[in-house]
Amino acid sequence: MTAEDLATRLALRLGDVWGDDVEVSEPRRLSAGTRRETWSFEATTPGAEPVRLVLRRDRPGWPSPETTAREVAVLPAARRQGVPAPELVDHGVAGDRVTDDGDLTGLGAPYLISRHVDGETMPRRLLCDDDYARARAGLAGELGRVLARIHRIPDGEVPGLAAPDPLERLTERCDALDEPLPAVEVALRWLHRHRPAATGDTPVHGDLRTGNLVVGPEGLRAVLHWERVHRGDPMEDLGRLCVKAWRFGAPDPVGGFGSRAQLLDGYAEVAGFRPDEHTVHWWEVYGTAELAVGCGMRARRHLSGRSRSVELAVAGRRVCEQEHDLLLALGAEPAEPDPVTVPDEAPELHGRPTASELLEAVREYLGADGEDDAGEASHALGMVQRELAVGAAQQQRHDRRLAALGVGDSRALAAALRRGDVDTGDEAVLEAVRRDVADRLAVANPRYRDQP
Repeated sequence: MTAEDLATRLALRLGDVWGDDVEVSEPRRLSAGTRRETWSFEATTPGAEPVRLVLRRDRPGWPSPETTAREVAVLPAARRQGVPAPELVDHGVAGDRVTDDGDLTGLGAPYLISRHVDGETMPRRLLCDDDYARARAGLAGELGRVLARIHRIPDGEVPGLAAPDPLERLTERCDALDEPLPAVEVALRWLHRHRPAATGDTPVHGDLRTGNLVVGPEGLRAVLHWERVHRGDPMEDLGRLCVKAWRFGAPDPVGGFGSRAQLLDGYAEVAGFRPDEHTVHWWEVYGTAELAVGCGMRARRHLSGRSRSVELAVAGRRVCEQEHDLLLALGAEPAEPDPVTVPDEAPELHGRPTASELLEAVREYLGADGEDDAGEASHALGMVQRELAVGAAQQQRHDRRLAALGVGDSRALAAALRRGDVDTGDEAVLEAVRRDVADRLAVANPRYRDQP
């Protein structure tokens, strides 16, 4: 469906909703997303000022009417509790329908249309720009209060929310990924051994973090992306907000902008109790392990051919970043990586530029610091360049480490950890896992290790 066709359909749909003629500007694609497209546009009725709106629509081939239905219920319920959430204008859970005269109606997939909320969503701008210094100072406490309001949404206002067991869900996703991740297996063992009693059973946003917020210079303006809402322990939301990846390289432990004390104090102001820090930490470990598996699953969507994307492909190589964070969260000091150096000698047959020099030239052309697909492609080429330089030596060290443990490969080690055949407290086992993660990180993203 072209942008022009989408504009026509939006005008017809909003005309039905508002009971008036509607003109719609050409929609502008904001992001492709993994499962949803996001479009920005303006709608105008006769004699009125344009209204800025946002369309979030399931991608073709990925319909999820159940997810849309959950969001339709939870957004108004959250707003009634004082949560800054986008105002819903229209929604639809079906795709196209054919009228009696053969015309297509609808927007082609389940969708939500909401009013635009002005502000910043880009994490690096929010965390670095002076314009948001005041917002950053109070944001952790503010989010604590917002989360407490989400968690007191009455049961009857959002019926039918799934309530999966978190460890069963994580284990199932890990098995579905079908990739050996010994560091994640170490974390799973820890999570089972240290699982706290549930704090409650409430609606849980499921993905409240830096990047899913709209922030103005004065503070929070909106909480976005409610598609993972479910029932569960409310501490899941607090732990996820503390996951290291969502700090985007900034030092403060809550989203890169605040302290845990600020978050918990803010939560207590509304909830009437201060969350237990050990429980929140457990959910932080859980959220990190879930993100590691999620990165692998994103890459699988690319590899399957269902959603070809350089961003999804690169995500698979960033699993090791979350494994590194897991080791940190579990108190294991990361191993020192071996230096990555690019050989000077050039093969005689192909001459100069060498394969590494060609990769470097393309990276310079794409721009290594971009935040779009060109930037992701540049990161991918950097991974290839570093793996060409040291991958063979790393593989040899990896094989020797596993042989010393009496296992043949990473899959055998992961299976032994799952069964309990090897002890996660064994220093030799932990050292092998640490060094493997360090080697992979040195290729995937060597700067990540030094991020706070």
